Amino acid sequence: MKLGLQLGYWGAQPPTNHRELVQAAERAGFDSVYTAEAWGSDAYTPLAWYGSDTERLRLGTSVLQLSARTPTACAMAALTLDHLSGGRHIVGLGVSGPQVVEGWYGQRFAKPLARTREYVDIMRQVWAREAPVTSPGPHYPLPLSDESATGLGKPLKSIVHPLRRDIPVHLGAEGPKNIALAAEIADGWLPLFFTPRMADQYNAWLDEGFARPGARHTRETFEIAAVAQIVLTDDVAAYSAIKPFLALYMGGMGSEDTNFHAEVYRRMGYAEVVDEVTALFRSGRKEEAAAIIPDAVVDDSAIVGDEAHVREQMAVWERAGVTTMLVSPGTVAEVERLAALLD
Repeated sequence: MKLGLQLGYWGAQPPTNHRELVQAAERAGFDSVYTAEAWGSDAYTPLAWYGSDTERLRLGTSVLQLSARTPTACAMAALTLDHLSGGRHIVGLGVSGPQVVEGWYGQRFAKPLARTREYVDIMRQVWAREAPVTSPGPHYPLPLSDESATGLGKPLKSIVHPLRRDIPVHLGAEGPKNIALAAEIADGWLPLFFTPRMADQYNAWLDEGFARPGARHTRETFEIAAVAQIVLTDDVAAYSAIKPFLALYMGGMGSEDTNFHAEVYRRMGYAEVVDEVTALFRSGRKEEAAAIIPDAVVDDSAIVGDEAHVREQMAVWERAGVTTMLVSPGTVAEVERLAALLD
């Protein structure tokens, strides 16, 4: 198993130490660095900026939002970064949710599975560069040919020859159908909330995708790069550092009745906790929402403890199928301590 540095997306201000963390990860033997986006900073700009300081780290997005870019625009950005990095880019994609897609991007959220399939197909056409890119739609028709079009559009082929004709695509998927789709059409899966306890269930969903005609991978060649919140500490009170993050995603993301992150925890068996957290968070009682989350819920999808405990749990995640743990150390020293645990 490998380690990836998850930088995430920015808060109210740009972070001040990400360049140092990336350089430390490169020195310490991390496999990759990932950036994300929500409705503030984008994923590509910091990835290229910090990635320019590296020579070996793979540069991934976890995740790009489909609605932020047309599939051809995303393919252009990906092939550009892949060239600049010497073939080290990983495209991590996710559909986000209707609140962001319709509220921030002003686009329709309909049929996320079909949109993802069409999006990835168009990107791969761009990179293959075998013919001008076309798509019948219905989500991304190329060339555009409806009643609003001029009729002058024509199929085009990328001017730039991609460095790699098959840049890896990973999907940020949370529901059973999305996870199966990742196994079918993608090169990896990017779970945000992963619990080794449900490995058998994950494997069943993945196997459904692997078994479909035309699937690109088998379990042996498929990557699972899971976000892993790790707190190295001897202080049991450290659980409180993770609970506000869980409360935000359980209770504050999406709408009260459409929150895909909350559904992940419902499938884990924490429906009552999710309901309580949501009610408190949406009434403005965010600190209370975090406080009522039991330590056992944190333990199910995060690792809190001393070095011996963390090393033991990392092995559990590896046995559950995780190929890369995406961790978010806050200091250079933490980067080095985590890297040492895999030696």
